[in-house]
Amino acid sequence: MTIKEAVVKRLNDIMKERHLTQYQLCLCTGLPQSTISTIFSSATKSVSIKTIFEICSGLNIELCDFFDIKYFKLENLFD
Repeated sequence: MTIKEAVVKRLNDIMKERHLTQYQLCLCTGLPQSTISTIFSSATKSVSIKTIFEICSGLNIELCDFFDIKYFKLENLFD
C-alpha cells in the first residue's frame, strides 16, 4: 500500500474506535472539511506531516503512536 493509503487506513481505524465521522474529525482537529475530504479522496497522492500532526493534536495522540502500526512497516509500503 502507499503511504497515503496507510494514513487513510489508520485514520479510519481511529475514527472507528472513537465513533467519529469525518465531520466530527474536522471539529476536533480544527481542520477545514475540505482538507479532511481531500485526505479520504483519491484527489491527492499525499498528506503532509503538518496535517497529520494537526490531526494527532486534535485527537490527543502522539505522532509516534499514529505511525506505530503495521501499516507503516517498510515491508507493507510501496510508492
